[in-house]
Amino acid sequence: MKALIEELSPFYDRTFVFVGDYIDRGPDSRGVVDFLLEFREKVNCIFLRGNHEQMMLDALGGGDRQLWLMNGGRTTIHSYDHDGQQVEFPKEHMQFYRDTILYYDTEDYFFVHAGISPAKTIKESLKDKNEMQDFLWIRSHLKAIEKPWEKTVVFGHTPRPQPIRKTKMIGIDTGCVYNRNGYRKLTAVKLPEEEFIVQPRVD
Repeated sequence: MKALIEELSPFYDRTFVFVGDYIDRGPDSRGVVDFLLEFREKVNCIFLRGNHEQMMLDALGGGDRQLWLMNGGRTTIHSYDHDGQQVEFPKEHMQFYRDTILYYDTEDYFFVHAGISPAKTIKESLKDKNEMQDFLWIRSHLKAIEKPWEKTVVFGHTPRPQPIRKTKMIGIDTGCVYNRNGYRKLTAVKLPEEEFIVQPRVD
């Protein structure tokens, strides 16, 4: 991530939208959040919530703890120097996780973690709380031929060897954490140019 940010340094005058999943998959979740807390002091940042942040918040709030632990939660806990079961997060980190948002809407783009219903307009989805929870998980839009969306939707969540660029759809998850051939990359997209900046995994 730091290497990718260095590639993007000429664009610090822009807004940086992060699409979620800061935790669980990599070995240093705490380090990621430490870096982002510092980075937002230099650059205007928007931090979206991913399904992994939601699983963690649910688990810490009395929800399904095993679901989180089975999906990388233990790795996150270990990054905070604890025994893999119990952890006390720094207050500024918990505030960061709680402050993440489900979407970011601009004139030309709609940013979410996973995607939105391909059967509804963006405006319709925003009226339904259940639909908004799908912003964290949904994948059904990936095979949709026609979408009634009012603007282009930008998302992560579903890893692909190359960024997704289809009508009204941009996906930037290129599976940095996976060891499969063609993945192992972290990708950003510069908008409105739709220029992809790809950083191969450094390890």
